[in-house]
Amino acid sequence: MTSIPRIILGALALCCAASAFAQPQASTSDPNAPKTRAQVRQEFLLWRSVGYDPNDWLNYPDNAMRASRIIAQRQARGEITVQ
Repeated sequence: MTSIPRIILGALALCCAASAFAQPQASTSDPNAPKTRAQVRQEFLLWRSVGYDPNDWLNYPDNAMRASRIIAQRQARGEITVQ
């Protein structure tokens, strides 16, 4: 009967260890690393602040490219940093 609690404790420890490794690793040095929800939201708000409107379907490619150019120019001047 003592082996069942050991099995349960082992499974619980395994689940805890797996969840610790499953947490997103925020790395600013790797541009290919997955972004956190907060980073995506920050980037979206940045795009909105330079004039991008996701609801403007009629001017979609031009609207997005214009916002991208503005963000790139501001990054080059050091005014903003995108993480």
